[in-house]
Amino acid sequence: WCGPCKQLGPVLEKVVAASTGAAKLCKIDIDQSPQIAQQMRVQSVPAVFAFHNGQPVDGFMGALPESQIKSWLEQLIKATGVAGAAGDGLDTALKQAEDFLTQGDVSTAQSIYTDILSEHPDNAPAFARALRCMLALGQNDQAAQILASAPSELATHKVVDPIRTALELAQQAAQAGASLADLEGKFAQNPNDHQARLDLAMALYATQETARAMDELLEIVRRDRKWQDDGARKQLIKFFEALGPTHPDTIEGRKKLSSVLFS
Repeated sequence: WCGPCKQLGPVLEKVVAASTGAAKLCKIDIDQSPQIAQQMRVQSVPAVFAFHNGQPVDGFMGALPESQIKSWLEQLIKATGVAGAAGDGLDTALKQAEDFLTQGDVSTAQSIYTDILSEHPDNAPAFARALRCMLALGQNDQAAQILASAPSELATHKVVDPIRTALELAQQAAQAGASLADLEGKFAQNPNDHQARLDLAMALYATQETARAMDELLEIVRRDRKWQDDGARKQLIKFFEALGPTHPDTIEGRKKLSSVLFS
């Protein structure tokens, strides 16, 4: 694929995903299908063509800016009277946004979720994932404000619970205060200083060292399960909820917790 093609591809995927089913994207390698390039009179790539009812209705050459492509597609959708699908199209958009998030392209995922919410403002999964993107980008205060001002049916939806937990953890971690070195020094002198170990776990969580944070909580559970009314295990469960069930650290942490509890 040519350089401009590689540059344009993700932009097209993002804009089409945000249409929630009103448009579909098809990519063609003209080296493998020269007859199509000849039929469409393609003289350079990338070349983009819009089809409606089997007929080409518009197109452009080259890698245009995202804003221009978005405007172009919106005008086409309006002109052709095509509506986004409430079912499959929305599911596809959510999946594509989730794929971008999984790949680490948080900004693109956030943009798609924002576009989805502009069309489906009551969609709880998109709302929750948009907030998760904000957390990943360090926009904790903004996420907290949006959650606080959201309609109750969104703010109290079960898919938003992990986000609320993540925000609470972020606030607790920010209040941990002491440096990692100071906290490590405390329980180096006294391995049974569980409060220092808990504070360390929160500080580690704040610096995205979630696996280490979980290990410190597991150590408290291992040493004294009943400490603070099973507080370390409960805090660990909050970590799991905040990260989500498919996060690698959650999966590994649950395995370790089971091993500690049932050994």
